[in-house]
Amino acid sequence: MVREFFELFKTPWEFYRRDGHYEVVLCSGSEIIEDSSAKLVLVYGGRELPFDAAQGRQAHSNAPGPRMFVAESMRLPVYGQSVSFSPSRSGILIDEETQQPVAYMEIRASRPLVVRIGYDVFRELRFLLTQGQPIENAGIATLDLHISLLRSLIVCHGVPLVEIPPAPKGYRFIACLTHDVDHPAIRVHKFDYTILGFLYRAIPGSLWNVLRGRQSLRALFGNWWAVLKLPFVFLGLSSDFWNQFEAYKSLEGDGVRSSFFVIPFKHDRGIGKGQPPPKQRASAYAAADIVDKVRRLIADGHEIGLHGIDAWHDQRSGRRELNEISQVSGAEITGARMHWLYFDRQSPGVLDNLGFDYDSTVGYNEILGYRAGTSQVFRPLDAQRLLELPLHIMDTALFFPACSNLSFAEARRSVGRIIDHAVQFGGVITINWHDRSLAPERQWRDFYVDFIHELRVRGAWLANARDSVLWFRKRRAVLLDDLECDSNPCIEAGSNLPGMELRLYNAPRPIAVPEDAETHA
Repeated sequence: MVREFFELFKTPWEFYRRDGHYEVVLCSGSEIIEDSSAKLVLVYGGRELPFDAAQGRQAHSNAPGPRMFVAESMRLPVYGQSVSFSPSRSGILIDEETQQPVAYMEIRASRPLVVRIGYDVFRELRFLLTQGQPIENAGIATLDLHISLLRSLIVCHGVPLVEIPPAPKGYRFIACLTHDVDHPAIRVHKFDYTILGFLYRAIPGSLWNVLRGRQSLRALFGNWWAVLKLPFVFLGLSSDFWNQFEAYKSLEGDGVRSSFFVIPFKHDRGIGKGQPPPKQRASAYAAADIVDKVRRLIADGHEIGLHGIDAWHDQRSGRRELNEISQVSGAEITGARMHWLYFDRQSPGVLDNLGFDYDSTVGYNEILGYRAGTSQVFRPLDAQRLLELPLHIMDTALFFPACSNLSFAEARRSVGRIIDHAVQFGGVITINWHDRSLAPERQWRDFYVDFIHELRVRGAWLANARDSVLWFRKRRAVLLDDLECDSNPCIEAGSNLPGMELRLYNAPRPIAVPEDAETHA
């Protein structure tokens, strides 16, 4: 847990050595190290410690979480054990419900200054990366806020800090463009649930959306025209309007290579979580049915990944699915996202054993936000190499009536909050815009076009999943202890990726990387 935390908060650190010299000491547990050479000692703990009594502070156990703590404009959910303290003018964090301080500074004349925080940050990290946040806190990037709070505590006390922020050189953040290929052709559906749903939403549904201001007349007529064309599509006399691969390549622009996650087998709904999944989870197409389209995407530089059915829980099934996509695509498959976002705590280990480089399943079906509490790529606890690219924004979560059911204006505000966070903290916004979402009857093309434009304007590097993960893997591999002083604080990432920058706080002189730094990445 400690190592993963400092891969996300990319700053020099090591486990405490008694013969070491440190400006900051972080304690998490009953043993408190008051190193007289340190400027600052940070004491985390979600229960009463002997240290509290020694300082004359009474610690009160809070009711089980989640609890909301506040500091200025920040609201920080804490899910594990926590304690609050007697009122103090030096309170840093306040319990929103009780108004009691849950963090304070111990003011003293001699060094070190001690800050006591009434929860265990590493236990919080474990919860976020294994169980994930409840949906009511989906909009809060909790893990990123834990890192921000720790950074602020260090910097505001004048301690020099070096960090590689999670943002590529020349950009504010990464925007990862992905597409789940669930319905690449409408002609493969013959009077099934999908066709009935299409007809309902295209005819009366579109009219109702126009009447309540949720859809334009142009979209309404486009949907009705698609219904009239449907018999000709089935007869092969008209193009299939759900085939949107070329449209995505055009809309995303030159030089942008997005990721397409493809289902391996048709008519297979897989194994559910405790009960069989709905029949609708079974796809009406297989990867082999669109082999020409898949290979065209690869030839154009796009990425193909596995949209897994049972790979999330069964290694034998996962191997079969992976082999099928590899054979159809004729390329090495390194990434996966599970169909309908099926996932559990064992999934990272299964996918890691299958040899995947990354997974991008951890997200919400119903709403946009931060299931793992972060905008960064992270390594799941049960994985050796696999990295998790968390999913933040999905079109169906925004617009489906059973999900957030937002208007375009409401969706822009919700998406804007995610972008604002990325501009401030860096990281990656992972977007899933399904293959048919540009077409009738969804008609979410205009929103996507405006969204891509907004990402560019706000300073995003537009990338696919493979390159986004590779950039974070390069960042994780940099050894900050090897840095030397210079005037050009930049690290080259290689592989045609943007570089990384060093961010300096309270530093007396600039820091940069030695010429051989890339050998450490």
